Amino acid sequence: QVQLMETGGGSVQAGGSLRLSCAVSGKSSGTACMAWFRQAPGKEREGVANLNRYDSRQYSAASVKGRFIISQDNAKNTLYLEMNSLKTEDTAVYYCAVVPGVICPGFLPGVAAYKYWGQGTQVTGSS
Repeated sequence: QVQLMETGGGSVQAGGSLRLSCAVSGKSSGTACMAWFRQAPGKEREGVANLNRYDSRQYSAASVKGRFIISQDNAKNTLYLEMNSLKTEDTAVYYCAVVPGVICPGFLPGVAAYKYWGQGTQVTGSS
């Protein structure tokens, strides 16, 4: 079992920045591909970015490329999402997720591929 807990959400003005954290615990040795997703009200959950734990190779959605950065701190077993130049359309609940035992083949936005999920943290971009 792997447990994930997101923190760092909040409300920020458009153009501002926010950093989300996802603490990984439990059988974290199998967490090879880790990701951030988001779900806006009335919309489907969508992949934002994912990262290979072993070489930190990153992949991201076109909508956030150049603004959001996914990273990790292996010593702290923590995944991060640095969000810059936030827009109102970035408003959503953000989730971290893990595919155990599989290295990311590239950008992996499919919800069904991920086995473990956090409870989510709300991010609101205000105008």
